[in-house]
Amino acid sequence: MAVIVVKLGGDMLGESRLPSLAGDIAALAAEHRVAVVHGGGPQATAECERLGIAPRMVAGRRATDEATLAVMKRVLAELNGALCDALAAAGATPLPFVDGAVRARRRPPRVYAGAGEQPIDLGLVGDVVGFRLADWPRGQVPVLASLGSDEAGAVYNINADVVANQLAIALDADLLALVTAVDGVRRDVRDPATRIARLTVEEGRAAIARGEVTGGMIPKLEESFAALAAGVKSILIVGGDLARAVRQPGSAGTLLVSSI
Repeated sequence: MAVIVVKLGGDMLGESRLPSLAGDIAALAAEHRVAVVHGGGPQATAECERLGIAPRMVAGRRATDEATLAVMKRVLAELNGALCDALAAAGATPLPFVDGAVRARRRPPRVYAGAGEQPIDLGLVGDVVGFRLADWPRGQVPVLASLGSDEAGAVYNINADVVANQLAIALDADLLALVTAVDGVRRDVRDPATRIARLTVEEGRAAIARGEVTGGMIPKLEESFAALAAGVKSILIVGGDLARAVRQPGSAGTLLVSSI
């Protein structure tokens, strides 16, 4: 029985996508051990704008103050509940975790590429130091929001990709599936016919160097390379058809592997 970690960005949790994704996850959970990590960036940004809270971004990373954290906690709790409801409706048995499963510590100031030479404090942003999933019952699907807490109970905002990568490493996962708004890595981002079905780390780095991979796919690939180096066996970047992509490698998305 394989261990699969599925990461869902907030843009995948809308009402139009959720039932299909929940059905795919439930189908995989009937065959494998599956854990889910989700974010909620778009929803949190919209709620901050509604409340007049100006977002502060540092080199693509969200700085988090008390007001922003309160929004993140509320939004992620709502999304976690909706996702668990959808999974239950699809026949799975979800195990919800909003901020209790991820062990974290506050991130100290650091230098970020593209943000100057001085260390920057992102506020209430955390780094993953472990997980509290020792009692994960077989047959259940843990659903983790991208929040963590320290031993004193302080809660921190954490990037969902980071949580998913670290969870996949901690679980020695056979597969980390990153479900995104695009259908995988493309040689031409505008042309779905240029989707790359399988990519090694060496090939991926070369594609970045040639300028074939651009924008937000670059950090996603770089984080994936680090997870592969840390022991995750394979990583799937896919836009939909999750169950089919897992059961029939190459049919959808891009499968990342360490080497040929």
